[in-house]
Amino acid sequence: MTTTTARPTTATGQASPMSSERKLAIAIGVLFLISDVTSVAAAVLYQPVLNHPGYVLGHGAANPRILLGGLLEVILAAAVVGTAVTLYPVVRRHNRALAMGYVGLRTLESGIIVTGIASLLAVVTLQHDFAGTAANSAGLATVGTALVAVHNWTFILGPGLVCGINTFVMAYALYRSKLVARFIPALGLIVGPLVFVANVAFMFGVPRDDLGVLVIPIFAWEICLATFLILKGFRSPATTTNASTEAQYPQLTAA
Repeated sequence: MTTTTARPTTATGQASPMSSERKLAIAIGVLFLISDVTSVAAAVLYQPVLNHPGYVLGHGAANPRILLGGLLEVILAAAVVGTAVTLYPVVRRHNRALAMGYVGLRTLESGIIVTGIASLLAVVTLQHDFAGTAANSAGLATVGTALVAVHNWTFILGPGLVCGINTFVMAYALYRSKLVARFIPALGLIVGPLVFVANVAFMFGVPRDDLGVLVIPIFAWEICLATFLILKGFRSPATTTNASTEAQYPQLTAA
């Protein structure tokens, strides 16, 4: 009698690491979606202080919503770093330098965002402590306006210039590694420079209303990437290479 020893199949042998990488892909996608939702929500909540230069002299009716916006942006800053940290172990297998560069750029973007949060929360503090007192109203208004200006500049520098650069870096890394569908990094390679150029234009006085539409594609890039990772996960470059080889050299496969 011949005894056959059962061998673990390739799928069985790879089940554990594949499962781990699949969970990582889902986490990355969720973090990107969190960053998109919180950034939009915070921008809406900040409108009373951003659109009213004399807000610091008012009654502070919108202070709770501004504080909520600050909390959401703290979550945004954490999610921004989280996307880089979770992408790093996957992308570094293909290009360690780009993976490290992305972590550094996303961390820089997060730090700039936090600076903008602090400036608007300082406006809330000034309004709460000094509005309606004997303090110099003109001086208080000037300080409040300056703090709002700081936030506006952090928005241009962080989610604008730095985000444009790190989007290009990650899109290039994903394009080279073929870890996701090719149209996604191709979109990022277009969107990154577009966002960067738009914010450079803002810096030099081009009205935001004229170029604001150009930042919309950054959301398209992040949502496409997030959706793909959540639904399908990362592609396997090894599988793609083997399939390509079999298609080009069927005689080798037969042998």
